[in-house]
Parts: sequence; structure tokens; C-alpha cells
Amino acid sequence: MSYRISLLDKSPVAKNETPADALKHTLSLAQQAESWGYHRFWIAEHHNTSRLASPSPELLIAWIIGQTRHIRVGSGGVMLQHYSPYKVAENFNLLASIAPGRVDLGVGKAPGGLPLSTRALQNGLHQDEKASFADRLAQLDNWLSLPAAEEDEDALRATPIPRQSAGRFLLGASPESALLAAQLDWEFVFAAHLNGDKALLGKVLRIWRERSQRDAIVAVQAIVASTAAEADELATQVEIWAVELENGQRASVASEAMAQAFARQAGSPAIRIERRELSLLKGTAENVHAQLAALQQEFGIDEFIIDTPIAERQARILSLRLLAGSRPATVTADFVAEHEAW
Repeated sequence: MSYRISLLDKSPVAKNETPADALKHTLSLAQQAESWGYHRFWIAEHHNTSRLASPSPELLIAWIIGQTRHIRVGSGGVMLQHYSPYKVAENFNLLASIAPGRVDLGVGKAPGGLPLSTRALQNGLHQDEKASFADRLAQLDNWLSLPAAEEDEDALRATPIPRQSAGRFLLGASPESALLAAQLDWEFVFAAHLNGDKALLGKVLRIWRERSQRDAIVAVQAIVASTAAEADELATQVEIWAVELENGQRASVASEAMAQAFARQAGSPAIRIERRELSLLKGTAENVHAQLAALQQEFGIDEFIIDTPIAERQARILSLRLLAGSRPATVTADFVAEHEAW
């Protein structure tokens, strides 16, 4: 029984620190993650928040790949609804040319922020001409797939054409997302860190395996500490709130205040705001690996992307170091049953 582990970082801004501090910590964490043996290091995209310093994963990827040696670095993910598929392809072809074989393009459907930032990001776009997300993803796939051609002023390519294209991943938590990824022959990442419904996870992964031979990859939230009590205390800081508006919009946000702000900024009354039960894995490294192993055994997961929702730097680094350093080589069925959670 084995699985790869990777990291998702949001460049959280801790109390009494600046965004510049948070970005330096992200670079340092990527370098340490490489030395600890993590497979990938991904950067999230979030807009208009003082709590997170990562609105442009592409810029951080370029910075990090220049100061690491072999770990894969990518976006988790680029929020495609805001951008030209052609420009995204240019960005990631450039990154893949800088670091062949090390760059991942993860794409998400969510806005990565509240309605004010969405409107600002899409200012000047003609919404009536805007293609569906599926069409935009297909356009992006096409730009990434075009081969290099002889010099021709009338031929359009997303240059530079890299020797090895960036890895392509679709992030989602629905059967539709899994089907779309399979149709384009992309990798798929189930976002259990945002939606931890195990029945849905099982349904989506069954659909994925029926239509794709690629790995099963799942993003999860996890907090590791020296003791279970310390992990429990850190977990009390984590919240996920679901908001549903009268106009049909839905979102998952980090606080009740953000849920109310989402409704105000969207100009639509909220018909539901509720705190979601966390699907957070927590405990000692042994406990958390047992929980990962239980999920791996039940769903056949090949890789976990770990989101550790702790802003305080030392606690976050300790969590990820313990998780990497205490990974069991094998896990027995009895051990899994004893420690199974989520």
C-alpha cells in the first residue's frame, strides 16, 4: 500500500506578519518540501484578501522553480473563467520551457474570491460572448497541444513551444468535472479539501476510473502535531462555510462574515448560509497516515495533495515535516481500522 504526497500552499499571512513575509515562507516551504520528499508543490489563487498573498500562481511558480532543483511546481489552480485561454497557455509554455518536466498547470472553475474581485478581473469582457468553462478548457488544451511550426506570420501558436508541455490537471468535486477531464485526457484532482462528502468522492472516482487510466488524485486538509491534543487545538481555527444565493450562485468560504460579504457583493439575498462539517484529517503523523491509508485502501487513491490550513508558520512547517518524516512504509488493515476517520 503506497501513495504519493504533495503540497498545496496558499501563502497565508500570519498575525503580525506582512504579505512579503508570507511569500518568503512559501519559497522556504517549497525548498523544504523538496528535501522532505514531497512530489509536487502547488500554489493556490486567491483574490482581494489580506489573509492570503497568492493572487498569481504563475509568478510564484517562476520564482520557486528557479530556487529548487527537482520538485514539480504548479498551480492549484488557475481560475480559468477570468483569463484568456491563449494567455494561460503562453504563460505555462514559458514556464515549461524554463523547467522542462517540472511544471504543472492545475485549472479550477471557482472564482478564487468574492464577487467584487470577479467583476474587476473580468472588467471589459463581453459576458454575452464568453464561452462556457468546458469550451474555454478545450481552447486551452488546444493551445497547449499545438506543435512548433516553421516561421509563419499567419500561423498562431502559444509560443514558446516547450520541449515538454506542462502537466495538465483539472480541479473539481463533481461528476461533470471528472467527465470533462477524461474527455480531454487531463489529470483530475478531486477537491476533498473543499467538499469532503465521501459518498460523492466514491461516485466521482468510479466515474473517473470508468473513463480514464490516469491516477486518482485527491486534495485533503490535514493538520499534524506532536500530540493529538495539539492537533485538535489547531483544528479549532479552521472553518468552511457554504453560502447559496437566491440567484443560484454557490460558494465555499472561510468564515460566516465572508459568506455574508459574498451575498452583499453579488447583490442577491442568501437563502442558505451554514457551517460545513470539516473533513479535516488531524492528529499525530501516525494517526494522519492511518487516515490517508484508510482512504487509499477504500478508494484506490494514488496521490494526496495536502492542504494544511494553518497560518502560523512554525506550526505549519512542523505539521508538514512530521507528515513527511513519519510516513509508514506499510500499513496493516488492523492499523487502518483502528485509526480510520473521515
